Amino acid sequence: MSEPRILITGTGGPSGISILKDLADGPYELFSGDIDPYATGLYLVPEAQRMLLPRGDDPDFVDKVLTICEQLHIDLLIPTVDTELLPLAKRLDEFEAAGTKAVIASVDTLEVCLDKWELHKRCEGNVRVPETVVVDESFDPASIDLPVIVKPRTGSGSRGIRLIKEAGDLESLDRDGTMLCQELLPGPEFSLDVFADSSGEVLAVVPRERLKVDSGIAITGRTTHDDALEKFGADVARLIGLNTVANVQAKEASEGVPALLEVNPRFPGTMPLTIASGVDMPKLAVDEALGHELPPAPIPFNDVAMVRHFDEHIFDYSEIEKMIGSAG
Repeated sequence: MSEPRILITGTGGPSGISILKDLADGPYELFSGDIDPYATGLYLVPEAQRMLLPRGDDPDFVDKVLTICEQLHIDLLIPTVDTELLPLAKRLDEFEAAGTKAVIASVDTLEVCLDKWELHKRCEGNVRVPETVVVDESFDPASIDLPVIVKPRTGSGSRGIRLIKEAGDLESLDRDGTMLCQELLPGPEFSLDVFADSSGEVLAVVPRERLKVDSGIAITGRTTHDDALEKFGADVARLIGLNTVANVQAKEASEGVPALLEVNPRFPGTMPLTIASGVDMPKLAVDEALGHELPPAPIPFNDVAMVRHFDEHIFDYSEIEKMIGSAG
């Protein structure tokens, strides 16, 4: 039998790169896609297995990826960029008809997770969530106890998040419904990497403490055993109907319990730490998609720490020139 062909998108980012590196020693033929001809992950696979893709919000994105999967006989698609997820999930039947499976959450799960207000409403009353209001026409700044966090309803990587301490700053917010005003949580922040199988059974929850963060990505962290966090991650996964990999972000509330910040319904950028702890979520997801048996829950993990650093991949510049040329 030939090696399964796997296409990973977003390989200019830490998530896509981590999956490429993790699967590189496996019995797979890896293909790498990104919007940027300078994307690091393009150059971690052979030249014939690199491709430039449109942005995830481009109307032609799904058609382009579907055509690539058909022409290259891709067995498994692993998207890692938020804007790609919903467009692909809504047309999964076309990919399956072409013989391509995908590691991607359901449309319902994605619609809930990619809108932080919808996520708040789904989870409120079931797990601890921060007090949250939408900054719309009914928003009353006088009713808000400062300081607070203001964040966009959509987006990732800590973009647009602000700490507001002055009433005048609340007054000046645009009340167009695109922002949330949220209780400031005082405790440490945790990321919970969760893997659920296609039936929704949660097989693993690996809590990670984010010790140092840069642009929304943890560059120093550690895994930690914590029964409350592990239960919290599993509860959130069930509430959103998770059937693949997600990253649940939580922060300790004043009463000492975890409270939900957001859910990234994809592989996170700090997946190498979870892999190193003993729970190889990319390979678990690939194994399930290819019909292999998974280990029983709960999958154990070890407490390990991580620091990140730059690494170099040296090659001939002509390879970059070819990618730039293919971009037109």
